[in-house]
Amino acid sequence: MNATSSRVDLNLFRVFDAVYRAGSLTQAAAQLHLTQPAISNALARLRRQFGDPLFVRDGRRVAPTPRARAVAPDIAAALQALQRSLAVPQRFDAAASTRRFVLGMRDVLEFALMPTLTRQLLEQGPQLQLQSARIERRRLDRELVAGALDLAVDVPMTVGDELVREPLFREGLCVAMRPDHPLAGAPLRVESWLAARHITVSSRRTGPVLEDAVLQGEGLRRDVAVRCQHYYGACHLAASSDLLLVLPRYYGEWFKTQLPLRLAPPPVALPELEVMMYWPRNAEHDPAHGWLREQLRRAVRDGAPRPG
Repeated sequence: MNATSSRVDLNLFRVFDAVYRAGSLTQAAAQLHLTQPAISNALARLRRQFGDPLFVRDGRRVAPTPRARAVAPDIAAALQALQRSLAVPQRFDAAASTRRFVLGMRDVLEFALMPTLTRQLLEQGPQLQLQSARIERRRLDRELVAGALDLAVDVPMTVGDELVREPLFREGLCVAMRPDHPLAGAPLRVESWLAARHITVSSRRTGPVLEDAVLQGEGLRRDVAVRCQHYYGACHLAASSDLLLVLPRYYGEWFKTQLPLRLAPPPVALPELEVMMYWPRNAEHDPAHGWLREQLRRAVRDGAPRPG
């Protein structure tokens, strides 16, 4: 085929297959409910694409050329594959599926969602595979549209029209400290909280985190002594020092069962952590994808974010 073959109309191959099987333009037209001139026009376009006559007159019938006989099995197989795809039932059978789902999320959300979600998925589909992958926000749109990620779970952000987003859950923040911290005996006050030293958690090397951005807006500032990449290490630091840590309450509640920590409400109004689910619009009507989205919603309804 020539350089323009990538733009060929797939309907032309239906005409080719019908003519090849019938050996007659008239019969092919009847089978496809087309006029004979329409069949002739389709064959003319195919001949230009292949650079070959494809069919030649043989009395009242037409006979395939060697080139037509060579490509006919591939065309027939491709048409059959398309037909099978269209015939697939519009439901997802998790119990029989070996599909691998890839979810984009950061570690704090992996901690919150994956235990419950994994348990649900493997109970219904014991052969399913689930992967949590770290996301780069600047590449989120293209990775979802390209299918590198099935879903993403992250904070609210602006995305293009090719993505769909849906609120998943909201969670409050708390302050963690060791039980015998000097500030542990009474409700936190703004002045004493700001006078203490703090731990902050961010995957970025520089720049304010949520609570610092809020404080800056109020004309306030706190003293950050340590900047960690993950809450795991930050919680251990808070449990073994006089440093204070602001973190999502679900994280604090779990670590409170593992480490000597006391949790307290922040002394300033901090916005809740809002989490969204993102998926590609081109997967909106895919049964397996719809099933996965519903499992994530169910995981939240059933208690996530509550690890374990």
